[in-house]
Amino acid sequence: MELLRNQSSLHSTFLLTGIPELQAGNIGVSIPFCFAYAVAVLGNSAIFLVIVKDRSLHKPMYLFLCMLAVSELGVSLSTLPTVLSVFLFDDREIGLDACLSQMFFIHCFSIMDSGVLWAMALDRFIAIYNPLQYTTILTNFRIAMIGSGIAAKSIILLAALPLLLRRLPFCRSNVLAHPYCLHPNLIRLPCADTTVNSLYGLFVLLCTFGLDSLFIVLSYTMILKTVLSMASKEGRLKALNTCVSHICAVVIYYTPMIGLSMVYRFGKHAPPLVHSLMANIYLLVPPLLNPIIYSIKTKEILKAFGRVLHRKRF
Repeated sequence: MELLRNQSSLHSTFLLTGIPELQAGNIGVSIPFCFAYAVAVLGNSAIFLVIVKDRSLHKPMYLFLCMLAVSELGVSLSTLPTVLSVFLFDDREIGLDACLSQMFFIHCFSIMDSGVLWAMALDRFIAIYNPLQYTTILTNFRIAMIGSGIAAKSIILLAALPLLLRRLPFCRSNVLAHPYCLHPNLIRLPCADTTVNSLYGLFVLLCTFGLDSLFIVLSYTMILKTVLSMASKEGRLKALNTCVSHICAVVIYYTPMIGLSMVYRFGKHAPPLVHSLMANIYLLVPPLLNPIIYSIKTKEILKAFGRVLHRKRF
């Protein structure tokens, strides 16, 4: 009888949550969310299309930027359906399989984001350390291999997470903390031992964000060492200026991610509003700001936008 009661209480659907304490004003809250998603999707799509169409931008730095736009577009589109359904239509229900699929794509594209940021740090190091052989080292083939490796690593490492969660019984609360499905949130809901899930999640975290952030720090250590060895002050400033956009992208990406991890690890008694805001900042702010930063700081991108618009007009 106890087994039957447990089986009957298993959840096959979950309830998504908007922003706590603002549930009554979902339509009002949806306006800034819709605007932010529109800017993120249109901005990253525009950067991707401009780089693909303009042959003058088929250089390592811009090809990596194109990869970053694709990964951030993936993050935005992975969360967009459920976010809009919650805030616009108050449709909070999501099936288990749909939830696990969304979790896979959100984390997969987030890991790709991190990997591309590391590749961009490597690109900046090679450009500053060995500018004469920059394009011969980072050929289109090698860039394609780096991008394929980042994508393959993300898919292979993430494939096991939904499978490990799928085997567990969900018979506790079926209310999620966000308007989308995240692994740190889902892993709290099964009424079974989740040690394997937690250890594998930690392994994925260390193999992706941990190694990527370490390689980014090492790349910038080598960049700083190279820049300080330059005789010309003007040369040092010019070299560092080429890294500003990437440094901003790294800070924008890793700061909310570390904040969200700290909240989940040590802020168990923090108000639900804190969890919700940190998750929304982590997933929405980088795709929103990076196209703006790169468009403002990179003159070649602005010129390419102008050329594409001019060709469309005529």
